[in-house]
Amino acid sequence: MKHTITLLIAAMLLAVPLAAPRAADVKVVPNEAKAGHERASTPGTNLWHGFRKLNFSVDGRDCLLVCPSAPVAGKPWIWRTEFFGHEPQGDLALLSNGWHVAYMDVQNMYGAPVALDHMDRFYEHLTCQFQLAVKPVLEGFSRGGLFAFNWAARHPDRVACLYVDAPVCDFKSWPAGWGRGKGSTNDWARCKKVYGLDEESARAYKLNPVDNLAPLARAKIPILSICGDADEVVPMPENTLLVKERYEKIGGEIKVITKPGVGHHPHSLRDPQPIVDFILRHSYKN
Repeated sequence: MKHTITLLIAAMLLAVPLAAPRAADVKVVPNEAKAGHERASTPGTNLWHGFRKLNFSVDGRDCLLVCPSAPVAGKPWIWRTEFFGHEPQGDLALLSNGWHVAYMDVQNMYGAPVALDHMDRFYEHLTCQFQLAVKPVLEGFSRGGLFAFNWAARHPDRVACLYVDAPVCDFKSWPAGWGRGKGSTNDWARCKKVYGLDEESARAYKLNPVDNLAPLARAKIPILSICGDADEVVPMPENTLLVKERYEKIGGEIKVITKPGVGHHPHSLRDPQPIVDFILRHSYKN
């Protein structure tokens, strides 16, 4: 008899539907975050200089995120726009200070609007899914300067500061080679194609970094540029020095560290402390 009653009670309990979750228990994900997440793959993991590196894709592009051993509050991050892993002393120093380092592969897009669209999706993914800081530091080595400056001009409210190194600040200088520099025929052909320009429209183009600094100045974005004064690939006078002249004229803050007798390489500084000091000072201020 007892066995029969037990079975009846069990059957009744199974017939009762599970309670629906309360509204307070349901996490609402913004549409923007959903879109970015749907475009992203599940991360794989390996090590980079002893730090955990997540490898994944966003918007069809290969991406990575290097995580510090002990993240600092607010999850600050530096975004390498090109040549991840080259002369990484600044990135490694920031990782040791609790920062994240991020990279999206948008090679051969030269900072064109289509590249910036991919970068938008990457930013959305990192800030929504990983809760990284809303104002990263943009780091542009060489042609990476085009990405860093152009994305900052598109989203000046999303940038703490810029660290650029021998940066291309005008595609008319490189890869076109219309100034003092050598240029690159193959890169110039790809650059025109991705921007949707021909020679005539390229000469009339007015949104290169040297011509589009006002959004950065209005947002008071500080810039650090490190260059060799013997650079024949990306000459200082038509890139960093022209940016400096124009940026200061409209009230922008820019610091230039010149390496006497140095060409386009090597990038960065042997001792990255001046880079780290600049980034830490201005990122936390912003």
